[in-house]
Amino acid sequence: MINIAIVAGGDSGEYAISMLSGEQVEQQIDRKLFQPFLIDIRGDSWLYSKDGSEYPVDKNDFSLHLPGTHIRFDVVFNAIHGTPGENGKLQGYLDMLAIPYTSSDVITSALTFNKAFCKSVVAHHGIRTPQSVLLNKRRRETVSALSDTISLPCFIKPNNGGSSVGMTKVTSAGQLPAAIELAFREDEEVLAEEFIQGRELTCGVLRTNGETVTLPVCEIVSKKEFFDYEAKYTKGMADEIVPAPVSPDVSNECRQISANLYDLLNCKGLVRFDYIYSGEKFFFLEVNTVPGLTEASIVPKMIREHGWSYTELVTKLIEEALITPKSTSASPEYSGSQGDLLPPLGGWGSDQ
Repeated sequence: MINIAIVAGGDSGEYAISMLSGEQVEQQIDRKLFQPFLIDIRGDSWLYSKDGSEYPVDKNDFSLHLPGTHIRFDVVFNAIHGTPGENGKLQGYLDMLAIPYTSSDVITSALTFNKAFCKSVVAHHGIRTPQSVLLNKRRRETVSALSDTISLPCFIKPNNGGSSVGMTKVTSAGQLPAAIELAFREDEEVLAEEFIQGRELTCGVLRTNGETVTLPVCEIVSKKEFFDYEAKYTKGMADEIVPAPVSPDVSNECRQISANLYDLLNCKGLVRFDYIYSGEKFFFLEVNTVPGLTEASIVPKMIREHGWSYTELVTKLIEEALITPKSTSASPEYSGSQGDLLPPLGGWGSDQ
């Protein structure tokens, strides 16, 4: 039997959602093939719970000492949204222990978690992104300077984070200071990003059996002003339509862009790309390298429309992790130079 550590929780505002994702994976995993162990990670506390007892993970080798047995894990199923599972920290630790995992590697995870850096790389390769300005606690632009750079309305959000935690849609200059302070409570860096009126489309991608698979495109229609934390996780606050009610050409273009980005960014496992479709053009927003897997999450809806069960998805992700060597180097299939991946120095995310 293959021992699977399902890691969930983490140290961000997405802790509760991550635990729900991990619990869903644990419930749906094929127990004829895998023996799952749900590990709750929060700060220094890494715990496995069973029958009312808690067992700490031995961090020297990421194993469990249970009564009468010592469990070593064959693979880690990463269900942590946010730090340390989505920004590369956990991946680096697992790489040093030579334990395979289901998500992207250190470099890809670190790059994609940083929205500004990721947008810069994506824009460098000719994919449109909204105009944006990166702020940090050493470089706080004045409200007037920021207003001159980014037109209103705009979004103010943590640069490293997910689930729209700490994100505000700003419609007047007077709202900027409070929105910036809210975002800085979640992160050391804050992104000010222009608002683009359009349709929100998202596409899931994974690799299985040597093939890059794009899932049916989803359209998100929020019943709030934007797709914030409440709209994402409160039943009835958003419509997530799969397949998206768009033309075959638009759907195919979204899937093609997503497949190209998956390879360009050297993604592994299951990821989800988010866009605004406006004026017959796609604007890349971000990539989620550990997307939600709760019963109400978007990706499971895509999977059902694709014709797979949740259990099949989990099996495919684990099998791919077991056969894919983990490395911090670029993909061996990539024929360009390392310099081709690097954006020019300067502004962030221009419309190209």
